Amino acid sequence: MDGLRVDLAESVRGSAVYDKRSALLCRGDSVQVLAAWPDSSVDMVFADPPYRLSNGGFSCQNGRRACVDKGAWDRARSVDEDDEWNLAWLRECQRILKPTGTLWVSGTQHVIFSLGFGMQRLGFHVLNTITWLKPNASPNLSCRYFTHSTEILIWASPARQTPLQHVFNYSLMKAENGGKQMRDVWEIPVPPRSEKLHGRHPTQKPLRLMRRIVSASTNPGGLVLDPFSGSGSTGVACVELGRSFIGIELDETYLRLAAVRLDMARQGGPVSVRPDGERPSMRVTGTG
Repeated sequence: MDGLRVDLAESVRGSAVYDKRSALLCRGDSVQVLAAWPDSSVDMVFADPPYRLSNGGFSCQNGRRACVDKGAWDRARSVDEDDEWNLAWLRECQRILKPTGTLWVSGTQHVIFSLGFGMQRLGFHVLNTITWLKPNASPNLSCRYFTHSTEILIWASPARQTPLQHVFNYSLMKAENGGKQMRDVWEIPVPPRSEKLHGRHPTQKPLRLMRRIVSASTNPGGLVLDPFSGSGSTGVACVELGRSFIGIELDETYLRLAAVRLDMARQGGPVSVRPDGERPSMRVTGTG
């Protein structure tokens, strides 16, 4: 691929902190950055928005009780404010998707119902709800609930169309599933330590999950956008699979982490460790 084949506004390019051939990372608020995006220009959006979990509770981390405080970006506001914010970025994603494109959103019970209702209000056509089953999920320390071990992925096209126009590589998914139709429950472990050697994100997605999503709903050379790109797992999967990628992220630390991982993927080596065994510096890579 010779580069991102999309006419981006100068304000978008100006927010880029990583711009290398088929991968671009932008620093900024997703709604504001997306507002400058051209209509019908993206083949797939994967969005893993804040789950609004950082409100004084606790969880299990590395076998120990830990306060849930991912950062200010993960703190809940009022229900109405959260719903309106979700509508704002969902509306922009709907506008920039091609008619053949699709949106994937990921979330737990804390946010997925707001997202699904927002998508219904905007006229998305929900194609599937995928249950991601985590066989190695963290234990439940309070012993007052069933142990949380799933996340929901909503897969949707930007509008209801007849006939259906969205990209779905059915045969590829069937082959991956041993010649049988792939069902909507995916058992995939959480990211292993090898995917966090350069740093970690509290809601980091495993590369196995992201590779499946990207390969199922895009073709080689397609353009994928992640408005909450975090540690860059979506981008790594895109680089590995020959897709172009644009990520948007507010936090500079996670932008640096994503840049390191994208560089490793572009070099053709393992993302989890450098060929010489050393951890690369956490430096935002400039245009090149």
